[in-house]
Amino acid sequence: MDNAEILQKLEAIFRDVLDNEEICLTEDTTADDIEEWDSLSHIQLIVAIEKGFGIKLSAREVRELADVGEMVLCIADKLQ
Repeated sequence: MDNAEILQKLEAIFRDVLDNEEICLTEDTTADDIEEWDSLSHIQLIVAIEKGFGIKLSAREVRELADVGEMVLCIADKLQ
């Protein structure tokens, strides 16, 4: 799975978890860019991402994710 496919799948997860079909993710997207993305929904997103990609993220990895681009890279690394 390449980075574009990961981003596309992430966008579907974000739309589902945040119940907003208008979300369009880029690698520069942060929580500040999406109104529904707060601390509670962040946990829900992480759980959905882990389930959707079949991976496990450590607490450290989650804390270090500054934007969606870093999320994509982290997922790609886990999938290798």
